[in-house]
Amino acid sequence: MSAMRKLTTLVWKDLLAEFRTKELVSSMLMFALIVVVIFAFTFETGSSATKEAAPGLLWVAFTFASVLGLHRSMLHEVERGSLHGLLLAPLDRGLLFLAKAFGNIVFISIIEIPTFLLSVVFFNLDLGTGWDKIAVIFLLGTIGFASVGTLFSAIAVNTRTREIMLPILLFPVQIPVILSAVNATAAALAGRTWEDLSGWLRILAGFDLVFILVCYVTFEYVLEE
Repeated sequence: MSAMRKLTTLVWKDLLAEFRTKELVSSMLMFALIVVVIFAFTFETGSSATKEAAPGLLWVAFTFASVLGLHRSMLHEVERGSLHGLLLAPLDRGLLFLAKAFGNIVFISIIEIPTFLLSVVFFNLDLGTGWDKIAVIFLLGTIGFASVGTLFSAIAVNTRTREIMLPILLFPVQIPVILSAVNATAAALAGRTWEDLSGWLRILAGFDLVFILVCYVTFEYVLEE
């Protein structure tokens, strides 16, 4: 079996298991929507302060909902005992990382779309022609968050304080992603050009490339420990 076919099989396993129960996506989505609704009642709708704070509030919802999903995705593998079966399978451990990371990217992206649309309504945001920029920012930010989060969730899942350990490990490393994503989102919602966003997008893309490679190489050692 080729590496691509093995990767496709692993990804399909995760997607099929989730879409049968919808436990992970539903919990992430409800958490993100509740955060947005709370912020919507906290700030005055349509005010300039609300529009300025909206990108940060939006990524707060994404960040905390994603941590919940990243933790549960790896915990399910341990609770079901399927992780040991995967480790015994004749495949590269890096493929396990890519499959889990891709699945997490899909799950996070699913909750980002309705959460963003609800934020547009509650915060009275004007997309204009910036939807394509928003899509690129969300994609790059999600890839960076999911790749590092997949590695750290594998580390935290075997600790006693795994619910606390994951955000403690993840958030300091994710500071460049969060800062870049918030600033790029604010610029896109303000109608700025691609050139104005290019600096933030380069940071996101560089972070993604570096940490995907690092996580791919180190994932095997994390699983062995």
